[in-house]
Amino acid sequence: MHWIITLVIGGVVGWLASIVMKTNAQMGWIANVVIGVVGSLLGYWLAGLVGISATDGVVRFVVAVAGAALLIFVLGMLGIFRKG
Repeated sequence: MHWIITLVIGGVVGWLASIVMKTNAQMGWIANVVIGVVGSLLGYWLAGLVGISATDGVVRFVVAVAGAALLIFVLGMLGIFRKG
């Protein structure tokens, strides 16, 4: 059950990050889930490096969306996603 919840929340996080980064039209639900899960891990890792403790629910969600948006930005620089 934990994996299902992780995938659903990852999909929401990826979808919100794709809206923020204006790549929503290019991404399907699978890309949203992958970007959301991997981006959340990236966000938590970077937050830990700079000393931000993402323990509160709102802070965790913001860190997850920011990490996913950063991942979309990096993938956009590599030519995988383009704003459109």
